[in-house]
Amino acid sequence: MTTPFHACATCIHFRAVRENGKMGYYCGRLGYETKTNYQFQCWEPKPEVRKLMEKRKQGKP
Repeated sequence: MTTPFHACATCIHFRAVRENGKMGYYCGRLGYETKTNYQFQCWEPKPEVRKLMEKRKQGKP
């Protein structure tokens, strides 16, 4: 699936955690640290991202 939305931060498995005053980003599915803009094949978009993708597919702004 090629989409401009495809990034870890838009995935249902993405977790943002504050540790020792610092933000850490993790993939709950893969179990390791990631970055917001990384892309993996296991990407599953969040429901709000799916809705936006559908709107764009239908040509709505």
